[in-house]
Amino acid sequence: MIRIFLLLPILVFSMLVTNRATSSHTKSKNQLSAEQLKPLGRFDINQGRLELIGSAVHFGVSFEGKQCLVLASLAEWQDHNYIQYELDGVYQKKIRVKGGGTDSLMIQAASGGKHILWLYKATEAHTGPVFIHKLLAQNVKSLSVAKKPLIEFIGNSITCGAASDPSDVPCGEGVYHDQHNAYLAYGPRLARMLGSNCFLSSVSGYGMYRNWNSAGPALPLVYNKLDLQDSSSRSWNSATYSPDIISIALGTNDFSDGDGKTPRTPFDSVAYINAYVNFVKRLKISHPKAQVVLLTSPMVTGAKDEIFRASLNSVKRQIDTAFPAQKPLAVFFFKGIPPRGCSWHPSVEDHQLMAQQLYPFFEKLIK
Repeated sequence: MIRIFLLLPILVFSMLVTNRATSSHTKSKNQLSAEQLKPLGRFDINQGRLELIGSAVHFGVSFEGKQCLVLASLAEWQDHNYIQYELDGVYQKKIRVKGGGTDSLMIQAASGGKHILWLYKATEAHTGPVFIHKLLAQNVKSLSVAKKPLIEFIGNSITCGAASDPSDVPCGEGVYHDQHNAYLAYGPRLARMLGSNCFLSSVSGYGMYRNWNSAGPALPLVYNKLDLQDSSSRSWNSATYSPDIISIALGTNDFSDGDGKTPRTPFDSVAYINAYVNFVKRLKISHPKAQVVLLTSPMVTGAKDEIFRASLNSVKRQIDTAFPAQKPLAVFFFKGIPPRGCSWHPSVEDHQLMAQQLYPFFEKLIK
């Protein structure tokens, strides 16, 4: 009897330890912290949160069952923002993230079993970040991005997928980023068609040497900022990724007539070409093995398009001469596409047409 009484405390302690270990194991299987996620694109990890910054920055998880809960928040000054998702290889929809605290976003699957979920930031860096705190689901696991050719798309609002999708908020209503859809922009569409990975470095209204309604800073001056903003103190390490192809689509805003309010000088082809050459030189030095591609714009037509094409050909000649041992620049000329989105932007359908134009050209470059 004495031996039994002596053993009881030991047995109780052992049971408590076992129960705690089982509870901890279950918790680790059913939730993922921000630090465990493996995103692709412009992002940051701070204060235990994954900060989704750039357009279409994304990460993937697998889970079992019918539901996956995403805990997210915004910067204090934001009222709302958007993420969007693909479930089991099929694009689903945009989700509105509310400001003012942590928002609980439920991803619902139609059936049980195992599911693959990829979450994307639908909006651009200038519309503010989306912070991911954690994900809760049965047996949820973080996914690594598959090893595939990588394309970086550098550009403006068109590359961001801005003003392309009025399915939730009609054109002319809400705020600017209500019609953003980075997942369905031409770059991510093209990458999926090619079986490639991609990330975006793009800002609405920005150009190569001047912007839509200002003299600058243009995109080359903010490219090395993590969030593509001149006032930011956070730097972007260009060595973070080694893209196989760098696609540049800057010129729509340089050629534009502006907002009609800010004084606007005529287009300066010399300034444009010089800024372009200097920017490409930086990219060539950072990524000597990458294939750099220059794109015109389906929104620029007529006499402006002729100047656009001549300017890019001039950039190609100068860069190819300066870097004879590297891959020569590739130049693609869009056929004009009348824009059907909001505020004279391409719609998601127009982005599909753009991706279809680009596909044969990029397919040869990938091979």
